[in-house]
Amino acid sequence: MSSFGRVLGVLRTGTQLLRRSTQKITNRKASGGPHIEPQYRQYPQLTKKQKLESELLSGAMWFWILWHCWHDPDAIMGHFPWPDASAWTDEELGIPADDEE
Repeated sequence: MSSFGRVLGVLRTGTQLLRRSTQKITNRKASGGPHIEPQYRQYPQLTKKQKLESELLSGAMWFWILWHCWHDPDAIMGHFPWPDASAWTDEELGIPADDEE
């Protein structure tokens, strides 16, 4: 198991421990679906569908970011050629002359 997998496991276990509370899901006939009771200073109770959708959305977001970083690095590093540092003089680099003390 990679270190990233271990970190995810620890985070999931921690959120499960924090989520253990007296939250109730009740059926309300007015809305036609489950209603989640609000809890003061508690994490919201998420459905499996919401978890799956959030995982897919965040996975797609990171894929898009990393894909474009790999295939279009100029978007991050700029659209200009990098200067040749070997052509710079000592004065431009802030290096004092050898005869100065």
